[in-house]
Amino acid sequence: MLVPLTRQKFEQIIPLIASGPQYKYYWGKFSNFIQRLLISVVAVVVILLVKVFFRIELDLIVFLLGIIGAFFWLWYPVFQASLRNVKCRRYKYSGFFRGRILDWWITDQLIGKQETVNSKGELVIVENREKRINLEVGDDTGFSIEFDAPLKPAYKVITRGLVAEMIVMSNRRDLGRIEEFSDIFIPSRDLWVSDYPCVRQDFFTETSRRLREDPDNRPRRRRRQEEEERYDDDYDY
Repeated sequence: MLVPLTRQKFEQIIPLIASGPQYKYYWGKFSNFIQRLLISVVAVVVILLVKVFFRIELDLIVFLLGIIGAFFWLWYPVFQASLRNVKCRRYKYSGFFRGRILDWWITDQLIGKQETVNSKGELVIVENREKRINLEVGDDTGFSIEFDAPLKPAYKVITRGLVAEMIVMSNRRDLGRIEEFSDIFIPSRDLWVSDYPCVRQDFFTETSRRLREDPDNRPRRRRRQEEEERYDDDYDY
């Protein structure tokens, strides 16, 4: 099932400014916070040194730059998440897709390498790997996508055949070519499968509920096929 969304609804589901879960995602670990904090300290020190040595009289500008630098640790996650949201919102058209999980499997993904020295003084390269769950989601029209995300214990309930929903994005009005898609929601398990929480979950689940309750929202592709069949019947001699 593929139902086109209005631009207004799409922009509600994928916000411009980072939501709480998106901010938390880019907040990162404690080490990430320390890195941002160090950058803030360095930025403030540099601005003060520039003001002292070059005797800049633009106090308001220096003050504003100082505030921006001092709170870099706080606002940078917002900037990162908002930038990622903009990349999704650049697509002109979107749709709500409901299909089923056709298949799933687990893979190991290389996420980085570290060089260290063992007890013998030999250089050793340690690979950092992450287990990820891979989902193939599709419908009865033959459309399917593959999606992967970091493996979590909650994903143990995932099985083939479960209904899965997501937002798809395209630059074609008829959504004939899907260029991007959001995280996946499995309503029967009230479970989100995602790496980055792309959508506002409250607006998404509300849209999902309304589409389930509205019998007129038939799948777009099936509706198009029925229209073509009626057209053919009208000209069947």
